[in-house]
Amino acid sequence: MSSDNETAYDSHPAMFRNHPLGYLILLLLIILPVVALLLFREQIAGMGDFPPALLLAATGLGMLIMLYWYMKTRATRLRITGDEVHLEEGLLSKHHVDLHVGQIRAVRVFQGVLDRVFRVGRIEVFTTGDQPEFVVGGLPNPHRVRDLVRNRRGNAE
Repeated sequence: MSSDNETAYDSHPAMFRNHPLGYLILLLLIILPVVALLLFREQIAGMGDFPPALLLAATGLGMLIMLYWYMKTRATRLRITGDEVHLEEGLLSKHHVDLHVGQIRAVRVFQGVLDRVFRVGRIEVFTTGDQPEFVVGGLPNPHRVRDLVRNRRGNAE
């Protein structure tokens, strides 16, 4: 049995590693309008008030999307502590799932090609029945989660 104080895994879904192309597009949406305003300010100023406002609106939109994405990833947390698996979801209203490793029948890990390159994946945890108890996508080192549950389930029996 593991110590109750030992935290073997504690992670939120990754932003960049989970969606690298989306992350880079958002960074470009934030940075390119500002760079364009700085490099071509005289040409843009000669076009009137609308083009600079449009460029700044694009930057603001990119920042809002990035903030939303960041908050969404921070609102999900998976922890393996002792012989317990804890999933916490939500920012304002919280949803908790606490499972003892003895209750867990299977842990499935799904990874695409880019997921394997960036070492992230989707985890499905099954207790009883055919539907997963919970699904969490974008977690770093998903095989570590599966191995930890497997090892702790063997120790708990």
